[in-house]
Amino acid sequence: MSDFANEDLSPPQIEDTDSFESIFWNHEGPIVHKWHHYLPIYEQHLRHFKNKPLRFLEIGVSKGGSLSMWRKYFGHEAVLYGVDIDPNCMRFDGLDAQVRIGSQDDEGFISGVIEEMGGVDVVLDDGSHVSKHIRSTFNVAFPKLSDGGLYIVEDLHAAYWRGYGGGYQVAKSFMSDISQMYDDMHHWYHSEGQKISATRNSLGAIHLYDSIAVFEKNKISTPLHSKIGRE
Repeated sequence: MSDFANEDLSPPQIEDTDSFESIFWNHEGPIVHKWHHYLPIYEQHLRHFKNKPLRFLEIGVSKGGSLSMWRKYFGHEAVLYGVDIDPNCMRFDGLDAQVRIGSQDDEGFISGVIEEMGGVDVVLDDGSHVSKHIRSTFNVAFPKLSDGGLYIVEDLHAAYWRGYGGGYQVAKSFMSDISQMYDDMHHWYHSEGQKISATRNSLGAIHLYDSIAVFEKNKISTPLHSKIGRE
């Protein structure tokens, strides 16, 4: 992110002091690093989970600041878990959230964490940013989301970089998975079926922004249309 860094840390004027933006700019705890344009996106999609018994899983603990902010944002009722491959992240365990050490590319590990949580309502992937790892975690965790749950993948610009297992319009990039999912959502209108089993008959919407995607899980049914009125 350094090429686009903003050295001016003066917080903007924000009217809603309970918003994620306000919590971010007033954060004084462990380090957290976020693109500024993510902040209103979080607010748009996550505000209805505030002060509820949400089950939230964050892939990537890093310096611990993100989990601290999610606790402030969601409230004390939320069940918050973070996973990271770095054993040093265990120092954050039990502070604002539970922390478990393991690879997001390990199906058994991710499944075990979700089972320990008692299920999951929101997954935020801010992990390795490697397309193979994003895909692996998504394929395990999306089917385990509750109905109405959200799956968020951020820093997707890395999917264009070869060093992260991606590239521009290459099949191994997670961007190709997103394109396929959109085709799958329209399987009613073509004869190719649904190629990605993790989202089969359960992907209600995809919201795409610069470097971040939000997937809604909902049961879907055959679309209907009507013609009403007089000629």
